Amino acid sequence: MDVKTILLVEDNRGDIRLIQEALKSTAAHCEVVVTRDGMEAMSYLHQEGEYTNVSLPDLVLLDLNLPKKDGREVLAEIKADPNLKHLPVVVLTTSLNEEDIANSYDLHVNCYIAKSRNLPQLFKIVRGIEAFWLETATLPVKS
Repeated sequence: MDVKTILLVEDNRGDIRLIQEALKSTAAHCEVVVTRDGMEAMSYLHQEGEYTNVSLPDLVLLDLNLPKKDGREVLAEIKADPNLKHLPVVVLTTSLNEEDIANSYDLHVNCYIAKSRNLPQLFKIVRGIEAFWLETATLPVKS
């Protein structure tokens, strides 16, 4: 069975743990790689430094509010890079700011989802993301 890779770009330890738990409880076999700030995420995606031998993820789950380089900048860089722009990026954030939502879609985000603070609802959201993006959608071949 083909193992899919999710790059989770998230700085909140609690959210990281909850998202990982939600993904563990799904039928799909996926590996979750965590980067905790925007600079580290871009190093991973550019396969630099400690990430020289990694392959690109099948899906990026991106928080907007990150240290060092925020998620808006990361999204803009991914979608402007010919080698990365094909990656599906789902913004998963607490922000319901209309400007954040509009700007994310202007930057070609594939989907924008607000995190829920309600645990069962958060699990449902994460499982839905996984089911759609890793089981239903046809993704580009990894390079």
